[in-house]
Amino acid sequence: MELSTPLQYAGDPRAAADEAAALEAAGLDAIWVAEAYGFDSPTIMGYLAARTERLRIGSAVLNVYSRTPALIAQTAAGLDALTGGRALLGIGASGPQVVEGWHGRRYDKPLGRTRETIELARRIWRREVIEHHGITDMPLPPEKGGTLGKPLKLLTRPVRDTIPVYVAALGPVNVRMTAELADGWLPFLYVPEHAAKIWGEPLAEGTALRDPALGPLSVVAGGLLAIGEGAEAVRDLMRPVMALYVGGMGAPGRNFYYDLVCSYGYEAEAAAVQEHYLAGRKREAESAVPAELCELVCLAGPEGYVRERVEAFREAGVTMLNVTPVGPEPARLVERVKSWL
Repeated sequence: MELSTPLQYAGDPRAAADEAAALEAAGLDAIWVAEAYGFDSPTIMGYLAARTERLRIGSAVLNVYSRTPALIAQTAAGLDALTGGRALLGIGASGPQVVEGWHGRRYDKPLGRTRETIELARRIWRREVIEHHGITDMPLPPEKGGTLGKPLKLLTRPVRDTIPVYVAALGPVNVRMTAELADGWLPFLYVPEHAAKIWGEPLAEGTALRDPALGPLSVVAGGLLAIGEGAEAVRDLMRPVMALYVGGMGAPGRNFYYDLVCSYGYEAEAAAVQEHYLAGRKREAESAVPAELCELVCLAGPEGYVRERVEAFREAGVTMLNVTPVGPEPARLVERVKSWL
């Protein structure tokens, strides 16, 4: 099992990138750069490319609404060139809160857009002449307002003609498509004890349709990491995160994170979190997040306990443990966990 971390984008991205270089020296294999409605991910990934030598650098995630498939493919190819072949392309449909609330785009055809982006990106990296008519038209035909556009291929030659594509997916249909088409899967709020029950069937169905040339699906999941006496308190840091996603990342009936927590068996708790959060009672929403769920999505506690959590993620099929070190010496934490893998 490999080890990765999400870049913390709430603070100074230069400081976070400098810390990433120290984590690379400690044995970290990859870093994932979020975007949501914060700083754009590609700019920070480019800075990371200059600050690191071995670390793989991935987007987690670029949504498939605010950029065209061609631009997503260009971005990944450019990052791959800057890093000498260390790019990982993480994409996803995101959700209505980001797509409609921030980008002002209609949240429609999420699976079709994701599938089309994967297929077009791979064709673009192979430098095929692209003529495609679907959700995206390339080139735009005259009946849709096109003028003199003709089919083109990528002007520059990529370092690699295939770049690993990871998809952020939670719902069964999206997970099935991910298992069929993607190189890797980026689930969120992943509880290893419930993974087989929630996603086992769609993963198996997608794998049955998978091109053997892709190899096995990589699974990237984990949580907050803290080891030692009193480390259990770190689990409470998940409360505002869960309150935001379960309560605020979508309206009632259109919140994938809410649906996931309900599928874990916390229906009443999820309803309370959402009710409080949408009413502006964020403190109450955080308090309503169940302590057991905070524990299950984290790796925080005495060393023996954390080692058991690592094995739980491994046994659930996680191939890249994605941790957020909490404490004064994050590199030491990374080095310690890496020695167990």
